[in-house]
Amino acid sequence: MSTTPRPLLTQREAASACGVSRSTIRRRREAGELPGCVQDEERGWLIPVEALLAAGFRLNAPAPPEDAVPAGPVAPAAGPVAAGAVGEDVATLRAELERERREHAEARHQAELAAAVRAQVAAKETHIEDMRTALRGHLLSCGSACRSGFPGEADLLAQGLGKRSGPPPDGWGARPLGLLADAHGPAH
Repeated sequence: MSTTPRPLLTQREAASACGVSRSTIRRRREAGELPGCVQDEERGWLIPVEALLAAGFRLNAPAPPEDAVPAGPVAPAAGPVAAGAVGEDVATLRAELERERREHAEARHQAELAAAVRAQVAAKETHIEDMRTALRGHLLSCGSACRSGFPGEADLLAQGLGKRSGPPPDGWGARPLGLLADAHGPAH
């Protein structure tokens, strides 16, 4: 059984048969993607059909019209134009991935900062509540001696919120510093 070798095509014939430009065939040949090419004195460069097929070209593929829009999903094309487009797509996707990574890292950093601030606020709130409790306990333990002359009394008096003349109001002992009661209700 003998195998007949496939013909050698000129760059013009190869471009026409594959539905691409001559410059595409030339660039692929110069890039070494079409092995077995030979230069003939009369016909110029000759490209083996096997090399075209191995490079992903389809023979007798009609060239699409210049202004045609594909109707559905487009399969990746072969050739240096497609390789360049794929390279550009890869570069674009890598840049987008890097941007997403930066945004993710920034969002994670912001979340960590927010958690740290929430922890500090919670610690401050706990400290304030502990101080209120300690002050209430101190005022309860010292009795009437603490009810006069406390820091800030002059400011309270100026606002009409401080000492009164006469007997203490009802419930004074149960609520030694009504002014310091927290937002959750009266002191116990």
